[in-house]
Amino acid sequence: MAGYKGHLAGSLAFFGVYLAGLAFIFSVDQAYQQFSELELIGVPVVLCGLCLMFGLWPDVDTNSKGQNLFYSIFFVLDVILIIGRRFEWAAYLGLFAILPVLGKHRGWTHTYWAMLLIPSPLLILPYLLFPDRPFAGLPFYGAAVVGYFSHLFMDGLVISFPHRRARR
Repeated sequence: MAGYKGHLAGSLAFFGVYLAGLAFIFSVDQAYQQFSELELIGVPVVLCGLCLMFGLWPDVDTNSKGQNLFYSIFFVLDVILIIGRRFEWAAYLGLFAILPVLGKHRGWTHTYWAMLLIPSPLLILPYLLFPDRPFAGLPFYGAAVVGYFSHLFMDGLVISFPHRRARR
């Protein structure tokens, strides 16, 4: 079981592999070699940020740095929605935000289905907003899933690590 620093380090390591894979895929396909300088710098930074955030997300169900980060984001978003008089959306955000703390630690937030479902808005919303580019959200969804997977891996939920015996 890793602390938040371990989860961030694990997310960075997994992100490095993910970014190398994306670079290889995009270098092979000629259509994607037309990125601007801003995209060449900005997109990997955003992808890394998503990977790091979702590397912390599963621990949102307990008192942790991840919980502090995400609930701060939820609070700011809720205030913005209320100021914009989007009360229904603010209520939905509040309902969504409370779900992780209703479960036990290492409950549903530490499952494979949550790893695929929680980041799904990153895949679905770009598909709905930009129908001419149906796969625009795929790299972002992939970064979030990689970060989430790194958390499960670092917690030993992917591969069971043998317990080390205490040296006498």
